[in-house]
Amino acid sequence: MQSQESINWNILNDPKALQRQALRRLYERCRGRSYFRREDCPEGISSSVMLLLGMQPSENGQAPEVCVILNKRSARVRQPGDLCCPGGTVEAHVDPYLARLLEFPPFPLALWPHWRELRRRHPDEARVMSLLLATGLRESWEEMRLNPFCARFLGPLPSQCLVLFNRIIYPMVAWVSFQTCFAPSWEVESIVRVPLRAFLDPASYARYRLYVPPRLRDRFREGTRDFPCFIFPMKERTEVLWGVTFRIVALFIELLFGFRPPDTAGLPLVTGVLDEAYLVGRT
Repeated sequence: MQSQESINWNILNDPKALQRQALRRLYERCRGRSYFRREDCPEGISSSVMLLLGMQPSENGQAPEVCVILNKRSARVRQPGDLCCPGGTVEAHVDPYLARLLEFPPFPLALWPHWRELRRRHPDEARVMSLLLATGLRESWEEMRLNPFCARFLGPLPSQCLVLFNRIIYPMVAWVSFQTCFAPSWEVESIVRVPLRAFLDPASYARYRLYVPPRLRDRFREGTRDFPCFIFPMKERTEVLWGVTFRIVALFIELLFGFRPPDTAGLPLVTGVLDEAYLVGRT
């Protein structure tokens, strides 16, 4: 793990420099390897999500700072109350056509500086990535009214397995310019902005212990299971980021800053319960 002293804190105060570094690091990470094939992951439904970065609006005279923009899932969907990146399942009848549009200015993919090289050297990878970016942007519009013209595509992150729901998650990173207000759909309870700086504080991490009631243990072997998590105090409540979204954000933070969350052993313990509503949502 990179020490606190060796982190380039200045980049947090320079959004343009942060975007340049993210563009470079993300492309260096994916160059020459496939992010869109997972031999170690069971066959599952393909989903694309958008890891969104942007400037937090000024509040109470405080200067705006770079933040991660997340959705809090509503009680009407699976995993209610969880923080997540906007996104969802690839729609075969819609997204391929949207993917073609993304290749033309002023859409985000056409403006990505590495697009022409990727399309020339790895056309199959380029085709899949354009499809996944189209899915992520479409779902972000449906869930929170993200304007695709305000999203600057920075690059892809490695895919993640979501075994519980039989999904393969493909994260796409984007910077949101100009747009500061969003309109959550029925799937989203609220928009949560977390300062990027907070993810570099070891004191923000904890151990999340998930309890599985006996009636669900035919699906889950353990009665309890511990996960790394990130704790973010807000005015009215404290949010807990864990699971696949935690892994996506942690991977990005490591790629950008060389920072890894502390080992869970010895961290403060927070608890949760996995029930039927978490698996199917409430109506």
